[in-house]
Amino acid sequence: MIITGLIPTDISLNVAIAICAIALVSGIARGFSGFGSALIFMPLASSIAAPRLVAALLLIIDFVGSAPLIPNAWKRADRKATAIMTLGALVGVPIGTWLLSRLEPVTTRWIISVFVFALLLLLSGWRYRGKEHAAISIGIGGLSGFCSGLAQTGGPPIVGYWLGRPIASVIQRANIVLFFAASDFFSLVSYALTGLITADAIRFSIIVGPIYAVGVWFGASLFGRASENLFRSICYALIAAAVLIGLPALDGVLR
Repeated sequence: MIITGLIPTDISLNVAIAICAIALVSGIARGFSGFGSALIFMPLASSIAAPRLVAALLLIIDFVGSAPLIPNAWKRADRKATAIMTLGALVGVPIGTWLLSRLEPVTTRWIISVFVFALLLLLSGWRYRGKEHAAISIGIGGLSGFCSGLAQTGGPPIVGYWLGRPIASVIQRANIVLFFAASDFFSLVSYALTGLITADAIRFSIIVGPIYAVGVWFGASLFGRASENLFRSICYALIAAAVLIGLPALDGVLR
């Protein structure tokens, strides 16, 4: 069959179906809030497939699937503030990518879990409330870029910063979407140069990508209609569950 021919040989059909289901839920979170896809996708998908493959897969499908969000984000975002933060990602993304290309899979999974546990700061209501300085913005962009390069999990630093700014939620979301559009581009270049964008990842994205895109579209259609606080709470609960389920320490129990 054509579909099975697009699935990497080291991944079973059941695993492929599970990854597609994870991508759908991740896409809904991404479309609604502008972030959260990697924090759900990476812990779960990397527990059933190679972290290098699923990181490259997520990068490809997120870059393509979230493209429709960019024009609206470009209109609404504070482009100057976002550009300053993007400078940090230019440095952070290549460093994270270099580590991903060299670390053992289990080590990478533990790091992913630690990164995602940073979301607990957001769950506790933490936000950066200090003054806005270019150096701080570049540093946060660099940290997010590093997390994105290593595991596509650059959300917590950016979200914790932008949600603490005294600006409208529409602008906050637009800034986040626009930053990750740039960060994803940097990651694509870095992944390609280090050989992480493989033929397997590209072929598999043909299956997973449309499913993820449907999720992004559905999530975006909910923005402004559904309760933002309720939806964010659901996203946080899904992310927390993804971290726990994806912990390497539970491999002998759950996988």
